[in-house]
Amino acid sequence: MAIPSVTFGRLLTAMVTPFRDDLSVDLDGAARLAQHLVENGSDGIVVTGTTGEVPTLTFEEKLELYRVVKNTVQGTAAVIAGTGNYSTEESIHLTRAAERAGVDGVMAVVPYYNNPPQEGLYRHFKAIAEATSLPVIVYNVPSRTVRNLEAATAIRLAELPNIAAIKEASGKLDQVTEIITGAPDDLLVYSGDDPLTLPIMALGGYGVISVVSHVVGPQIKSMIDAFVSGDVTGAASLHCQLSPLFKAAFITTNPIPIKAALTLCGLPAGGLRPPLVEATEAEQAIIGKALADLGVLDT
Repeated sequence: MAIPSVTFGRLLTAMVTPFRDDLSVDLDGAARLAQHLVENGSDGIVVTGTTGEVPTLTFEEKLELYRVVKNTVQGTAAVIAGTGNYSTEESIHLTRAAERAGVDGVMAVVPYYNNPPQEGLYRHFKAIAEATSLPVIVYNVPSRTVRNLEAATAIRLAELPNIAAIKEASGKLDQVTEIITGAPDDLLVYSGDDPLTLPIMALGGYGVISVVSHVVGPQIKSMIDAFVSGDVTGAASLHCQLSPLFKAAFITTNPIPIKAALTLCGLPAGGLRPPLVEATEAEQAIIGKALADLGVLDT
């Protein structure tokens, strides 16, 4: 695999947005959580992504989160701002503001709800990329957006100078393979699904933008390092050990389970803004067992 011209590291965590009891943003909690993530293996932190409940955050709240997280992890981890939505104009506006706030890169999701065709997707991401000097991660998650960013469009986008990576959460390994084989060697392909981290890396992917690394960062880091060093058996063993937590972490809509897991571990999380709701007692029990079985949570 060629050495990429831009790298954020192999393990990025899609950070939750901690809230206080009144559901205002807990900036102190965000700083503590960001520090915890760096100390537990995260090479970078994605702020205001899906896991960060971005649809319910105001423009001002997003900028405050960028500044706080950047100030907290300055020099120790990359900070990536989730700046995309269903409006190209709004996405550009937030991208430029995030750049002024000092982030290291931006991540833009496939526009949701308005369901643009592939040419519309290409023009959307091209406009965002041309509006900033920052590296851009394109985020494909059809389960959230309805529209799949097809491999041919991803490859076409990869030719643009600052399209640095794609977060692939389509669940389609044949599509991932097509992107990896067809795109320039310096395009980073990240798994957007924790359970597919190892399979995607086996195909030539670079790493993962993870959810479960909130609570098992060292284990995810060890799995990645084992694979990169050639210890495929060791990496596979870690993958299998983590599999029950992968399932528990997505037993209901993300980020409901991971916020429950963080709370169980005594880490900053808080509640969820409507229309999301907190995990049920049954869901919490499943999450707690998965954590306990991994030795993360005392029973």
